[in-house]
Amino acid sequence: MKKYVLFLVLGVILASCGTKIPYTNQIRDEFGLESEKQVKKVQFFTSATIVMEKNKESGAQGTNSDGKLVTSSNKEQNRVIIPLGTKCIFEDYGPNGELVLRFEVGAGKTITFAQRPGTTSGKYYLVADWNNGRSGGVIQYGNETYTATSSSGTAYLQVVRKRLQKTKRKDRVVKGMKV
Repeated sequence: MKKYVLFLVLGVILASCGTKIPYTNQIRDEFGLESEKQVKKVQFFTSATIVMEKNKESGAQGTNSDGKLVTSSNKEQNRVIIPLGTKCIFEDYGPNGELVLRFEVGAGKTITFAQRPGTTSGKYYLVADWNNGRSGGVIQYGNETYTATSSSGTAYLQVVRKRLQKTKRKDRVVKGMKV
């Protein structure tokens, strides 16, 4: 009997958890998320880790006081990492229906996601300038220019879908009648 109760409790817990699914136009239409007000109530998540890098290199050549030739170089690397499953909220729509999402407070700290032309999945992927000739894509974040790593290009938006089903049941056992 204890096993059945344990399985019942475990089943209820698992049934109450939602599953992450890709955000698509089909999901938008199914849940009636047409207005900005409605979309702002949705909690979005990332499907993959997004890494944005900004590198600054400087160097100089010359001689020191002993007459030795000196080459000095400095490299400064600034990285913004948004881990898999990070929560984000809707900020605005882009000019072509893209979703602009905010991951943290601050001016310009938003990332744009849009459907890719020619794909049938309908997923909203990270938008960056992937045709820049370098590895990765150019992206604006916090009013600064970063390069998103090529693996960041696989990141798309997810939402949690939860199915609720309430059933009320009332049992009554009839004992019968005696003459």
